[in-house]
Amino acid sequence: MQSDRSTLNTARHLRGSNSGPIRVMIVDDSLTVRTVFSRVVESDPGLQIAGTANSAEQAIDQLSRIDVDVILLDLEMPGMGGLEALPKVLATNKNAQVLVVSSLTEDGAEHTLAALSMGAADTLQKPQSGGFDRDYRETLLEKIKALGQAEFGSTLADRSNAPAKVRGFSKRPEVIAIGASTGGIHALNIILRALPQNFALPILVTQHLPASFMPVFARQLEVPSARRTHIAGDGTPIRPGEILIASGAGHMEVRRGRDGLETVLSTQTSRSGCLPSVDPMLDSLAKASDGHALAVILSGMGNDGVTGAKTLVDKGGEVIAQDAGSSAVWGMPGAVSKADLASALLPPQELANAIVERAGVAAWK
Repeated sequence: MQSDRSTLNTARHLRGSNSGPIRVMIVDDSLTVRTVFSRVVESDPGLQIAGTANSAEQAIDQLSRIDVDVILLDLEMPGMGGLEALPKVLATNKNAQVLVVSSLTEDGAEHTLAALSMGAADTLQKPQSGGFDRDYRETLLEKIKALGQAEFGSTLADRSNAPAKVRGFSKRPEVIAIGASTGGIHALNIILRALPQNFALPILVTQHLPASFMPVFARQLEVPSARRTHIAGDGTPIRPGEILIASGAGHMEVRRGRDGLETVLSTQTSRSGCLPSVDPMLDSLAKASDGHALAVILSGMGNDGVTGAKTLVDKGGEVIAQDAGSSAVWGMPGAVSKADLASALLPPQELANAIVERAGVAAWK
């Protein structure tokens, strides 16, 4: 499925600003939700409703006959259910990006993160009664536009996959640091699955997610990675063969303690405004490791990570990033590419191969 999605996403990234409005499908068993979401979508001239469905079965039937760019998918529906339907939805209309709309309960987090690992691009909390306020509407429209690529008015030249002309890296990594946002969880799962089980370098992950999702996220990452995974805190040791993820309550920074590298929890405002943010992780890791680190920037909106990536490259470390064709949103990886900081732009499977290659013989148990 990854190669098909990558190829079709490449075509999506070439959509220009003159290719017409973004076509949206709303899939929810609630008539009220479908009606309110439809009104929000129709309030923006750059968007149009391509279809609505009150069940996954109805959505799959419609998707076989209409073209859609973005699907708003409820996971908790009678019958097939959104999670069960997701692979069929992605297979029926491979050109569409899926925005999962779910609750922030623990069950909602489990299902949402499972959907994101399977190929859904992003998530948005389903509002409670009276929650369809201005901020929610603006967030919904922003996510739809990002997934539909209309906000970029992009051209082929803007999204060139040519590797940046950067200095050759001079230091072998002792730590792998991965930053991701919209669409990044699917790519992250592919990478972790592809790494050999005896790959010993520690892995740090900053993924933009609500704080309530992080415990579930940590548990779910242990499945594809076959590695112990923890939420980073103050003084958490960075150990070989383990994964540390940034808490949604703060940034994961790195310092050198008496017994080696360890994490620090920080809540200072980041340049990107994200919490957690990729920039503090990379900036502090570059300094604490003296550049002996490899950063991997995956799909995501915005440019979080570009400042920390520059610090790492200046220290002799290396940055590689996801290519445009396989990214749901080529914001974060595109930013490090356009800043001439990424030495390679690759799809997730090839990023895993590059991690192994860069790590060298010291990375094995």
